[in-house]
Amino acid sequence: MISQTIVRCIEKSTQSLLEEIGLEYGDDLKIVVEQPAHLEHGDYATNIAMQLAKRLRKAPVQIAEMLKAKLERDGSIENLVRKIEVAPPGFINLHMDWGQWAQRTFILPANAGDKAVIEHTSINPNKSAHIGHLRNACIGDALVRLLKRVGYRVEVHNYIDDLGNQLADTLVGLLNIPHQKEHARFGDFCWDIYAQVNKEYERHPSLLEQRTKVLHALEEGNENVSWMGLLAAERIVREHLEEMNAFGIRYDLLVWESNIVREGFWDSAFRLLQQTPQFYRETSGKLEGCWVLNQAASEGEDGDSEHQPDKVLVRSNGILTYTAKDIAYHLWKFGLLQKDFSYKRFSDDLWSTHRAGTGASYGTADLVINVIDYRQQYPQAMVKQALDILGYAAQAEKLRHVSYGVVSLSPTAAQALGIDTSAGKASYAMSGRQGIGIKISELLDLMEGVIEDKRSDRQGLSGRTIAAAAIRYYLLRFSLMTEVVFDIQQATEITGNSGVYLMYAHARAVRILGKAEEEWNMRPQTPLEIHAIEKAEHALLRHLATWQDALYVAYRELSPNAICNYAYELATLFNNFYASCPILKADDDQKAQRLWLTFKFKETIGDALAVLGLPAPSRM
Repeated sequence: MISQTIVRCIEKSTQSLLEEIGLEYGDDLKIVVEQPAHLEHGDYATNIAMQLAKRLRKAPVQIAEMLKAKLERDGSIENLVRKIEVAPPGFINLHMDWGQWAQRTFILPANAGDKAVIEHTSINPNKSAHIGHLRNACIGDALVRLLKRVGYRVEVHNYIDDLGNQLADTLVGLLNIPHQKEHARFGDFCWDIYAQVNKEYERHPSLLEQRTKVLHALEEGNENVSWMGLLAAERIVREHLEEMNAFGIRYDLLVWESNIVREGFWDSAFRLLQQTPQFYRETSGKLEGCWVLNQAASEGEDGDSEHQPDKVLVRSNGILTYTAKDIAYHLWKFGLLQKDFSYKRFSDDLWSTHRAGTGASYGTADLVINVIDYRQQYPQAMVKQALDILGYAAQAEKLRHVSYGVVSLSPTAAQALGIDTSAGKASYAMSGRQGIGIKISELLDLMEGVIEDKRSDRQGLSGRTIAAAAIRYYLLRFSLMTEVVFDIQQATEITGNSGVYLMYAHARAVRILGKAEEEWNMRPQTPLEIHAIEKAEHALLRHLATWQDALYVAYRELSPNAICNYAYELATLFNNFYASCPILKADDDQKAQRLWLTFKFKETIGDALAVLGLPAPSRM
């Protein structure tokens, strides 16, 4: 990365200056380089002189002049800088030699091939998926692409909770509630059933006893209800996979919760936990008969904390909590259980855990990333703490929870679904129990219709491909912890900060380069020097130079929206450049330089689109 090259050179000169004075460098010094907001202030700047003022007992401007002289004697930061200026109160401003930058190859500080297991999507297999589920999947898939881009070997898991309350509720509904309505998909039929059974629980509480029986049957397996549950779950999972496939989202392995329980993974984890004093069976009180993991209470937490029940791993009736199964699953993910699943092919490139399968190589991760919304923060912390208690501190450190805000509905969207909005709230929560939400399939159909109505050229990408890309980008561009208030009108926009805007910019660059080769037989050549650049060219160049920095920050923070921010600004700067600077009608020297700049833009925006999981079209 160019920024790291600059930092290393400034660090070397600073160390040399301090040694001459007889001072140590010190860990408290942090050299940071940033791009000034105004082009006239240089391409990069640092405030290191101001940090040194107190230690050297000199004015920051004087220190900056001393460092400037050293940097110039040392070769102006590997000859990448053509001019160094000092500005009050002590900034060192660096003006790049862009011709030298164009000749160089900068290496992203990448991973050396460690294995990352990323778990995402993990929708309960009891009904069709809605847009909240899609946000999870889009974030997870973008992280998969991002980690591959920086050198990780990535394995993608989709965890299928086929023993949970939600599937049990749907089975209770299928067994007890008559329902007749035409649906194209089984998941849509179950969407209605699930909402209806939750209403029936309120009217007939005795029906809840059926749920407990179904839960026991699902865990035990090998009987009528458990087979019905397996068949229903598998059918719905296939529908979920078909929906995700439309958005370019793929998985390597389906991990079924039933395999964790029935094949002894929890038994192995249970034996490990029993060796610790923190895991024991309660003999009195409201948790009598429960197996609990007793951990130090968080600051401010008391015995009545809403999180206190999450410490129960096995309920008094013998039913495992989700956290218990998750602890076993994560011990396996890190290769710590001395036990493995069997595997069977689920579809062409997708495998599944299966009791009657064969051996394969999955799990044994160096890094584990779980994409789960913020409401699961405490259970995720429980898994990490369980690893710590068992003595696996290194693995606990490598377990990352990527938390994100949920998707809710704008008043307009809620009203369209028949929700009472008289309370005047800014957003309305979706609720599977009440049957309130926007299904992924319905949203994709709607967006495709909007795209087809607005486009004039139908020779490029299909309307459905553009629609999927637009929805995907919309869900990725918000910062992770932002609650996405979903508005149908806003989500279907194809101008401004949208996926369509980025793809159009890429197609424009491809068209320009194609015309140059067709009409002038000109291909972009790396310039030996870059001269007489206009403001729009300069702004685009500066932003292109920060691509690796943006990638690295997004990877370090596991934040796909950082790539969205970078790509949107890049597309905006390119369109400004296109509007301000003639390319194909410029004179020969300028034309060659601007074609190269167009090529660098196409290459960089294409890389960003690939990380985000969007197409890089030659024609829209």
